Amino acid sequence: MRAEATEAPLAALAAGGKLAFARALARVEEAPFASDTVALLQAAWERPRGVAIGLTGPPGVGKSTLASALVAAWRRLGRTVAVLAVDPSSPRTGGALLGDRTRLALDPEDEGVFVRSLAARDRLGGVAALCFPMLVLARALFDRVLIETVGVGQSETEIVDLADVVVLAVQPASGDTLQFLKAGIAEIPDIAVVTKADLGLVAERSARELEAALALAAPWAHRRPSVLRVAASRGEGIEALLAVLEERASQAAQRDPDRRRRQAERWVLRELEAEALRRLLRNLEHALAPIADRPFAGAAAMLAELDRLLPERQS
Repeated sequence: MRAEATEAPLAALAAGGKLAFARALARVEEAPFASDTVALLQAAWERPRGVAIGLTGPPGVGKSTLASALVAAWRRLGRTVAVLAVDPSSPRTGGALLGDRTRLALDPEDEGVFVRSLAARDRLGGVAALCFPMLVLARALFDRVLIETVGVGQSETEIVDLADVVVLAVQPASGDTLQFLKAGIAEIPDIAVVTKADLGLVAERSARELEAALALAAPWAHRRPSVLRVAASRGEGIEALLAVLEERASQAAQRDPDRRRRQAERWVLRELEAEALRRLLRNLEHALAPIADRPFAGAAAMLAELDRLLPERQS
């Protein structure tokens, strides 16, 4: 009886098509912890259908072109695909600027493909705060969920806390490899892709450099990331990439069955941290007055109030 009760919301959502799914995601954004939202997300968490693929890399590397090519390839295999494209935020409204979404070359009439833009807002990890619950819902309804991050720099590695398989895209002769090594980004991918492979020798050299960087970054890894070259605008290398992706996707759960549980734990902790900070600052508003003219005295007053509200536990 309990199984039927938890399946009912998902079954109704699946029957409603893309419009119903869009409304469900809007509800997640509007009231993520409302009872109806929680019931739906919990049902989705208990019945994952698909695999989440994270696509990350620096701005201008061609992530959207690559995403479009992958979606088309998956559709040729008969797989349904949801794309969560994390966009930079508008400085005025905080909403998504929709840059990635407009660059995706997809058929809007295809019922097997769904695209949703998410605003990164104040998150620096290349993803959005609501990406995890939206991913969980999409994963219960689609065969593949592609998460395209904001262009990453030197510290944005949160995609590993979302995806079952992570693809890192690198542009030839861009100098990104050294930055990735410094930032630890080279430690996160399952697959690394050198884009714009039609540049020839430059792309080949970048692929060799990337292989060396990945070997240095994670010598202890159970399986070294694959390094592939693609020219997505021409369709070159897409089938090879898709074959490796499908292999990694099929092995993801077997290779690391606890990965999704750890991802959930980290998401819960981040949500608790954000909400605790918001409530704490609200309680400390009365202590903000001295800060403008006396920043050090103001900081000391706030720390004293913090000690009163939340005394540090002694181990």
